[in-house]
Amino acid sequence: MRDITIVRLNTDSDHVATVASWTYAEWGHLHPDSTPESYREAFRRECGDGGVPSVFVAMQGDRPVGTAALMAEDMDSRRELTPWLASVFVLPEWRGRGIAARLIRRVEKEAVACGVDQLYLYTPDQQGLYRRLGWSDHEELRYRGEEVTIMVRRLEA
Repeated sequence: MRDITIVRLNTDSDHVATVASWTYAEWGHLHPDSTPESYREAFRRECGDGGVPSVFVAMQGDRPVGTAALMAEDMDSRRELTPWLASVFVLPEWRGRGIAARLIRRVEKEAVACGVDQLYLYTPDQQGLYRRLGWSDHEELRYRGEEVTIMVRRLEA
């Protein structure tokens, strides 16, 4: 997909509200005390200038079509595991085109650039995608009402 670019999302980007609304719609149920506004503000804090935290967006022209983040923490019951690939999301009409893989690779590259040699994620249903990209199962557990798999990827510079 030559017309898709992956860019870092800045705190003052016009796309913060849009991308935060995607993540709230997809995962807000895991944080029942959150609101769209509180989620947007938390998301804005994740938009770092480099390293951990960072948020990346797949852009088709000036339209965001997907996102992924590098975060210090994504699972409050496993705080000893850090950092995390989080919030991988592609708009439904753009799925199946390799965008998620490109976003994941961009987060991995960012992690390596800041000296990270191991990265975690959790997913209830996308284990196959991550395994194809070199991730391994680390642990299965129930988290906030969902059966999830924590996965790990060892990174090389």
